Amino acid sequence: MRKNVIVLLAKQFWKDAFRSRVMAIALGLMVVLLVFSTYTGYENYHEQNVTRNVIQDEVQESWESNPDKHPHRMAHYGSFALRVKHVLSVFDMGMENFVGNAVFLEAHKQNTVNFSEASMSTGLLRFGEVSLAMLLKIIVPLLIFYLGFATIARERENGTLKLLIGQGIKRKEIVFGKWLGLWSLSLLFLGSVFMVVLFFVLTEDHDVFFADSLGRYGVLLISYLLFFGVLSAITLLISAFSETAKGALVKLLGIWLLFVIIVPKSLQAVGYYLYPTPSKIEMETAVEHDLKQLGDSHNPNDPHFKAMKDSVLLAYNVSDVNDLPFNYSGFVMSQGEKLSSQVYLSHQNDLYKVYGLQNNLERFSAFINPYSAIKNLSMAFSGTDFESFLHFKDKAETYRYHLAQEMNRLQMELIPNSGQEGPNQISSDYWKKFPPFKYSFLNISQVFRNEWVSIAALLSWSILSVMGLLRLSINLKAL
Repeated sequence: MRKNVIVLLAKQFWKDAFRSRVMAIALGLMVVLLVFSTYTGYENYHEQNVTRNVIQDEVQESWESNPDKHPHRMAHYGSFALRVKHVLSVFDMGMENFVGNAVFLEAHKQNTVNFSEASMSTGLLRFGEVSLAMLLKIIVPLLIFYLGFATIARERENGTLKLLIGQGIKRKEIVFGKWLGLWSLSLLFLGSVFMVVLFFVLTEDHDVFFADSLGRYGVLLISYLLFFGVLSAITLLISAFSETAKGALVKLLGIWLLFVIIVPKSLQAVGYYLYPTPSKIEMETAVEHDLKQLGDSHNPNDPHFKAMKDSVLLAYNVSDVNDLPFNYSGFVMSQGEKLSSQVYLSHQNDLYKVYGLQNNLERFSAFINPYSAIKNLSMAFSGTDFESFLHFKDKAETYRYHLAQEMNRLQMELIPNSGQEGPNQISSDYWKKFPPFKYSFLNISQVFRNEWVSIAALLSWSILSVMGLLRLSINLKAL
């Protein structure tokens, strides 16, 4: 292949595209949408993070300002964990508006993450929001299909394709020249969006997360480069194997509807049908049932904890809990916390497995739908996917458990048993020593492990696209 001929054909594609009014309208529309999505995305990110950080500081201040009191009362006083937004959520909001933002952390209980944007907004939010990623995932693919549907089909209809071949231009040069022109034209939209995203990545304060954010940005950029390359190849192949340009356009519009709307929505319904999840009431009822089976740590006559009391007295060779070298109530609370946490985690892991099966149905569909691959990669590396939400939830639960057990430890060590002399409360300095909740995002290596299927699917589509173009360059018909 002659590179200069390929580049010349690509330049000619650009000239033909910019002669069309459609290109001018598309550029104007993209500029308007780019400005609007940038403004709304940044406002949402900045306002939400400022608000959540302020509330998190107030929560910590409220915790530390508690007076001297019994540590178990502090365990029930609890705290809050608020989920901050990743800087790349400016690019792709993903599931941000549909999952909770704050969770109350208290002893003996795992609460749900509440206060999602969707729960406090009108139903219009469920139609989706205009984001930078939405432009690249939905609008630009439609433009690629429209700008490229006549690439080969119309030239065959007009007879210019036969003329090109007759002048000594190889079929392979025609195919890859047209593909390069369409793909490079799509990069005009891609570059404008990612320049905006890079500005936010470089200017926002990340502390230790800066390198991770740059890495995520790089992966997103490469992913969209491959995605647009695949779409350009699909456009060219459909145009080449269609008898007319009008037929090619109809087919490409059908493919866009399948990729973006029909297949994803259908798989969501199929996933819930095949792997149904329990309702919130069913989940809480099952947890409560298992907790009752274990026993009540607050009830001294509970059979399970009475048996545990007898074993502890036997182990320390004493006849009364007042003779133990630690506060027995604190010990019982710590054991009750351990057992109840195991029950909650067991049910939670079962629920996560069902969610995983539902999500895997769409994740593996990326091998037949490149849109699924880019959607999952876009959300994952922007820190707005479901796995990122579960990671926050797990970190909040770990913090809750440590807080409760630390209060139980203080009770065991510093509060005397009921029959012994001593204070029934401890200094508030202990509240100040307990560290505040700090959330760290999933590191980039964990995201790679979570999304290996989507990465493999996108690479497979890229390889198939090259193979398809090579095959087309052999079988391209001039008539």
